[in-house]
Amino acid sequence: MGLAIRSGFEYYYYYPSLAAAVIFIICFVLTTLLHTFQLIRTKTWFFIPFLIGGYCYCARAVSCNQSPNWTLGPFLINSLLPLVAPALFAASIYMELGRLIVVLHAQNHSLIRVKWLTKIFVTGDVLSFLLQAGGAGLMGTHSQSGAQNGSHIIVVGLVVQIVFFGFFIITTAIFHRRMLQNPTPYSLEINWKKLIWVLYSASVLILVRSIYRLVEYIEGFGGYLLSHEAYLYVFDALLMFAVMLIFHVVHPSELNAWLKSGGLVSKGFRFEKLNGNAIPIS
Repeated sequence: MGLAIRSGFEYYYYYPSLAAAVIFIICFVLTTLLHTFQLIRTKTWFFIPFLIGGYCYCARAVSCNQSPNWTLGPFLINSLLPLVAPALFAASIYMELGRLIVVLHAQNHSLIRVKWLTKIFVTGDVLSFLLQAGGAGLMGTHSQSGAQNGSHIIVVGLVVQIVFFGFFIITTAIFHRRMLQNPTPYSLEINWKKLIWVLYSASVLILVRSIYRLVEYIEGFGGYLLSHEAYLYVFDALLMFAVMLIFHVVHPSELNAWLKSGGLVSKGFRFEKLNGNAIPIS
């Protein structure tokens, strides 16, 4: 296995596969463009962070096509943007739970007061984002020590992300249980369970991905995971692509339209107009 070396520090501990990068960039470009279309048509603005996360994954091939003459700028883009993208996914997922609780008029069932729920989780998400971004920036410095310090900061950022995501899943599960035990009148008219299971699915996928990245950076430079690119695609890119597909099928515009008592709802490749007090979630 060859290494691309810069002043004693390796850009990569493997030769990046341009073919794999191109395949995934095509997948992410297609799904992100569809999400862009869905978001604009339905005006589901709280999903903008999720959309930006999709575009971050589209940057994967920026550095790979430089082989073997890698340079710092594209390397940082290739490393930083996909690293922080799940934090952007998480921000929209946190906001979706808060909106679901409001739609169901189930504020009393929430472990955390709704006015604080989104703020707490998004604050943790921003902290995780900044730590990972700062760590990735340090990894681009012209020294081995700077790269190691950057790696340690990324580990802290990933731990923060895992802790908050774990707490979010627990919060969602408690809300789910309370709703089953004591449903609200609105919950009898809306298929809220579908939305809950979407949140579970996306959250678990992001959590698995974050645990993988945490182990990767804990192993350190030259570790098994960091030196084998295939795992990056299986436990990162593929899982996040699945998250984007999930929200195509059950798009949050359903929830958005119910909050506004009307609006356009995305049903995959088709749209339905919702008026007045119609029930959008079916």
